[in-house]
Amino acid sequence: MLSQLFDGHPEVHAHPHELKIGYPRKHNWPPIDLGDHPERWFEILFEDSVVQHLRHGYKKMAKYEETFLFIFLPSLQKKIFLKYLNSIKTVALRDVFDAYMTSYFQAWVNNQNLLGMKKYVTAFTPRLAMMDTNMASLFNIYPHGRLISVVRDSRNWFPSATRHQLNKYGDIKKALDQWVDSARSMVRNKQKYGDRVCVINFDDLVRRTEAVMRYLAEFLDLNFDDILLTPTFNKFPIKPNTSFKLEKPGIMIRVLSESGLPPSTLVRSLSTSNSANEYTRMPWSVL
Repeated sequence: MLSQLFDGHPEVHAHPHELKIGYPRKHNWPPIDLGDHPERWFEILFEDSVVQHLRHGYKKMAKYEETFLFIFLPSLQKKIFLKYLNSIKTVALRDVFDAYMTSYFQAWVNNQNLLGMKKYVTAFTPRLAMMDTNMASLFNIYPHGRLISVVRDSRNWFPSATRHQLNKYGDIKKALDQWVDSARSMVRNKQKYGDRVCVINFDDLVRRTEAVMRYLAEFLDLNFDDILLTPTFNKFPIKPNTSFKLEKPGIMIRVLSESGLPPSTLVRSLSTSNSANEYTRMPWSVL
């Protein structure tokens, strides 16, 4: 949801799907060897999902009928990627990732937010931030980059997770062990990388979207834009990724209560303030 709240912001290139440049798995930071040929770098970074979405369109969930057109030319992406790197005399690691992101958004033919001065590329990948080696690589390549992690109350997360993937999260002990590992990694990343990391409360993101997004706009030095308040795909409103019945696009507040569990208290216990202005001035829901 957070990734698609950034979609369409004039100062952002928002990756439209789940980012899958990881290798050999999506939650592993891609191992780029500068001694290899650029075609090998492209092979490692290329996201096969663009082919599927080009052929069948993009759906947030398989159960939704709504499908979004996604026109993407992989051959054009590779051509731009190689041309970009061939224009550089001495290629650094950052150049490889710049070439990939430049070629990705240029090859996305029906991208409605291509033009304009951009400050960030935003993207989402689950579990990537759980590994310390991944974060070391990320901030080595992007020393001025930012990491935003969302923590959700385990009592609310577990019922949602089992509805989505019972075979993966059906064992409550294993599922909660994974939740604990994720939460601990957020604390570790915040302690290690300080102001480059922001941890926000999922309940706040859903219930107090404007206050949170105004805070994140300030965190990223972006001008606030109303498009930050609505999840979109290529500027079109999109339904959330939820196991609950839903008919309309937008943010679904009742996901916090339909599990029959109390609202999150984990991060809220850090402060007693509840006002939107206080959230912006002193982020009590940010670790």
